[in-house]
Amino acid sequence: MAVDKKGVISALEEIALLLELTGANPFKARAFQNGARALANYEGDLRAGLDGGELAKLKGIGKSLLGEIKSLLETGESPARVELRAQIPAGLLEMLKIPGLGPKRAHELHEKLGVESVGELEYACKENRLLKLPGYGEKTQAKLLKGIDYIRKFSGRHLLSDAWTRADDLVERLQQHPGVSRIELAGSIRRRKETIGDIDILVATDEPAAVSEMFVTFAEVEEIIGHGDTKSSVRLESGIQVDLRVVPEQSFPFALHYFTGSKEHNTVLRQRAKDRGLRLNEYGLFHVDDHGEAIGESVAAMDEAELFAALDLAYIEPELREDRGELLAAESGALPELLQPGDIRGALHNHSTWSDGAHSIEEMARAAQALGWEYIGLSDHSQTAFYAHGLKPDDILRQHEEIDRLNERLDGIVILKGIESDILPGGALDYDDDVLESFDFIVASVHGNFGLDRKKQTLRSVRAVQNPFTSVLGHPTGRLLLAREGFDLDMDEVIAAAGESGCAIELNANPHRLDLDWRDLPKAVKAGVKISIGADAHRTEGLKDLRYGIALARKGWLRATDVLNVLGLAELKPMLRRSGCP
Repeated sequence: MAVDKKGVISALEEIALLLELTGANPFKARAFQNGARALANYEGDLRAGLDGGELAKLKGIGKSLLGEIKSLLETGESPARVELRAQIPAGLLEMLKIPGLGPKRAHELHEKLGVESVGELEYACKENRLLKLPGYGEKTQAKLLKGIDYIRKFSGRHLLSDAWTRADDLVERLQQHPGVSRIELAGSIRRRKETIGDIDILVATDEPAAVSEMFVTFAEVEEIIGHGDTKSSVRLESGIQVDLRVVPEQSFPFALHYFTGSKEHNTVLRQRAKDRGLRLNEYGLFHVDDHGEAIGESVAAMDEAELFAALDLAYIEPELREDRGELLAAESGALPELLQPGDIRGALHNHSTWSDGAHSIEEMARAAQALGWEYIGLSDHSQTAFYAHGLKPDDILRQHEEIDRLNERLDGIVILKGIESDILPGGALDYDDDVLESFDFIVASVHGNFGLDRKKQTLRSVRAVQNPFTSVLGHPTGRLLLAREGFDLDMDEVIAAAGESGCAIELNANPHRLDLDWRDLPKAVKAGVKISIGADAHRTEGLKDLRYGIALARKGWLRATDVLNVLGLAELKPMLRRSGCP
């Protein structure tokens, strides 16, 4: 089966990894990496580009790569990948999921210790076999064991973005069945958890067998785990499990609440019902007799709002249902009016081709305008980030001239001059003050030296937010979901310092980050810290990732007034230039 552009790029990236795992000449692996990067930046159709000769002209695409690309487009497979997969134990690829273990070290461990899987590596570490290898010590061994624990902890988890996209598509198609009267996502997707175990879909219908049959016969279903009239479970080709539950119309509000969860929230709400002589479950809300048994028909409720009202509560948004004080707030009228997508006026953290972005400043600006934004912040990487083509002072001058020209020419969108300045290990930003002064705003971020101890890492970020040039502390813990835990720091201390200095903190909307963690957002608000929801977009499509940041902001109880980028330009600009800046 032929593959699309994304599949071709993924295959080339995999070949590069496999070559590194075999210990092949690094230039050969780099050739496939460069080829994948060239295709990612290619705007045209791959098939047309191959037939018309455009791909052959791309820098990084040689004759041998063209052959692999052609094979992938026509057959869905690459001769090089087939050959390499046959040479390499499947467990070695699984080992690359361990944070801090790259292909070079995985090859080395395979060659010198015969390690071929995560389990074998864990055993080797616990037997202290790595200590015999040059370049490996107790710290490295402990770090690998910690990484193994981490991937096991999140085994079977998926990013919110991956699950949400697939879930929306499934809901849209199921909705077309004439027997479906109501349909909603439930579970952790509806609560907007940052990682998802499976997808839950709830349907109200009087044709349960027909709807369930439609569901299990979708083309992307790889395995039918269970199939019945009230519940069916499948596994998609992506590996995500999807559970479909089918209920009659009158049970829908109660089932939707029950299957949305969380378990802790549901437990507290059921107890509240019990205290009022009622029983709440997925079928309804019932009065009970002296023995605690349900009697009669369910209390009528057209939707979840009426369910909550029957228990003397205001409606609780799904994102808040985590048993973190939402019932008390609903009872006392203290629930926040949560941020809405339409409240956002722009976003500050975005990249262009000046550093490691895929699109020009103008393309990013026009894409932002198409989304209804009033402004877009341009914050390419700074000079320390050499790996991302960070900007030297001369580059900054030329970039600012381009932004000035664009702002004169473009109507309806304003481009703000920013930079994502690296925070050095001691807490300083990586430009002199005269350069920092030239920007409208500065996002200060940690991109290296993650291994500093807790005290030093905390002091590093505290000093950065105290710097009057810092407008926003970017992705403050450095975490990568399902790949890397955040570095060790006292987030409460950093939040307190930001509150005292007037520096905003970013909620990075990149679905791999979603950092600051939603659990820390109420602390930031209490400390008087404004939250900047940043797309961290490296291409035009990445601007749409702001939806994930908005979802997590809502989960963290944020109102529009808590968010920096709900402000219009006139209000925003003074807040970006803090007291103490020239």
